[in-house]
Amino acid sequence: MPKIQLSKNFIRSTCKLALNEDLYPSGDITSNLLKNNSVSKIKLISNQRGIIGGLEFAKYTFNLLDKTIKFNIKKKEGSKVNKGTLIAVIEGKVKNILIGERVALNFVSHISGIATKTNKFVRKVGKNTKICCTRKTIPNLRVIQKYAVKLGGGTNHRFNLSDEFLIKDNHLASTKKFEEIVKKAIKVSKGRKITVEVDTLKQFRRINGLNFNTVLFDNMRPNILRTAVRHARGRYETEASGGITLKNVKKIAATKVDRISVGELTHSIQALDLKLEI
Repeated sequence: MPKIQLSKNFIRSTCKLALNEDLYPSGDITSNLLKNNSVSKIKLISNQRGIIGGLEFAKYTFNLLDKTIKFNIKKKEGSKVNKGTLIAVIEGKVKNILIGERVALNFVSHISGIATKTNKFVRKVGKNTKICCTRKTIPNLRVIQKYAVKLGGGTNHRFNLSDEFLIKDNHLASTKKFEEIVKKAIKVSKGRKITVEVDTLKQFRRINGLNFNTVLFDNMRPNILRTAVRHARGRYETEASGGITLKNVKKIAATKVDRISVGELTHSIQALDLKLEI
């Protein structure tokens, strides 16, 4: 599975696209009412507790607008912040800072929101179970969202459809002898990881013993999941998915499953509340 690398070129091009979206077709007609020579220091402050991330995106956003703007970071990427924490100080022409304000805040608040939610799940389950994200990401933002999951202490699942074989319920439903699909994947895998999703113990028994890597138990009640994990132990990596929340994730982890995948980490995240204060 490829590692996520946020290169300077990637961050810069992503910020440029975001600014183009915000400034088309006539720029910031409101900020253009201000004088261009007014210089000030503006504080980036957190309005709530969380994990901060995406600061380089904010820095490059302002740099693209005005290379004289200084973005002085006060909290390390991935660090914990409280309500009222000073995260960064932005110094430069107020007009240009205000033009980039929303784009910069959108990046930081979104990445921080994902990192914060991920960290809540990670702290619930402890060290023996990994919390994984899924491909339920906003189109064209997958790299950023999966980076945020890692920042919060989570683990990235496959990045795209070519990374590994993930044989899901609809693949299995397409044939009566679904174990043949698994055998075919094993034959053509060429070293790629193979994960097979099952809904019941009966389904698992049909493939138990085949040479694949991970068995994904979907929407199983904890008592059944515990039994399934016990049968798979020593042969397969185990994973649980389906309906996982902060309320039940600790109970799921208690089954001693290796991984828990949570779509909520990326598909319905709440942004961290941040503000710029003049």
